[in-house]
Amino acid sequence: MTEPIDAARAILRAACGDRVRADVPMAPLTTFRIGGPAAVFLEPETLEDLHAVGRAVAQTGVAVAIVGKGSNVLVADEGFPGIVLRLGRGFRWSARDGGTVTAGAAMPLPALAGVAQQHGLAGLGFGVAIPASLGGAVRMNAGAHDGQMADVVASVDVLELAEDRARTLHTEEVGFAYRSTTLAADAVVVAASLRLRAGDPTEIRAAMDAARRWRRDTQPIAEPNCGSVFTNPPGEHAAALIDAAGLKGASIGGASVSTKHANFIVTAPGATAADVRALIELVRAGVSRASGIVLQTEVRTIGGPDV
Repeated sequence: MTEPIDAARAILRAACGDRVRADVPMAPLTTFRIGGPAAVFLEPETLEDLHAVGRAVAQTGVAVAIVGKGSNVLVADEGFPGIVLRLGRGFRWSARDGGTVTAGAAMPLPALAGVAQQHGLAGLGFGVAIPASLGGAVRMNAGAHDGQMADVVASVDVLELAEDRARTLHTEEVGFAYRSTTLAADAVVVAASLRLRAGDPTEIRAAMDAARRWRRDTQPIAEPNCGSVFTNPPGEHAAALIDAAGLKGASIGGASVSTKHANFIVTAPGATAADVRALIELVRAGVSRASGIVLQTEVRTIGGPDV
């Protein structure tokens, strides 16, 4: 009897050929630099590739996970027993029409912020400090420096794998909330249109340079990490709560709470996803004891239970 994952791999290979790979290590594809293999891995280059994924899902029921720039994700040590997608160069493009910038979901957000700046368009400068793809940034409503994707997104193009259906969603249909959206788990963001405003290119660049300096000075960008681990509770800052609980520098195995920014967990060679999971629980319990606040993560898990 053919296993579902083998059947899914065969369907994808019939459509995408040797670009479909088996047992691909995920650690190099994430900013944590940890995690086991993907049972099936594909970099879709076209909507037709994604339609093939939709057929594979419909016929086999295998799970699908999407990685962009690999930030904000924790891949289980045992890997992921389904299909992992990372949108390829065919989804890395941008176009401008007046005050609207439209781009493919694989476009890095800092690069897209640079495109907007070059056209004298303000509103996306905060994106220079977010190491994510446009698709990932939209899905989690990424934000920094008092800006967030919900402020600028006009519409989002998605392909819903379960229905094998392409749709364009307007802002109110995306369900933006703090560091989240109501996008279905199987909805692959393929492009988005951003409504920006006219600004002075020199002033926009100065603000972006300041954001870059701030990130370099306050975050452990030289060490593997996934970005902010916990969302900020209402009226509070997760980093301050962790610091006040005496947990800055705490470590388990190869994972440790950054001494530069307490809301970051950094990993050393040999670290495991299990180390990170255990440290997250240690921090959550410590902050709860010290302040009565239960921190929630903004880290998305691929394989294994949520954190």
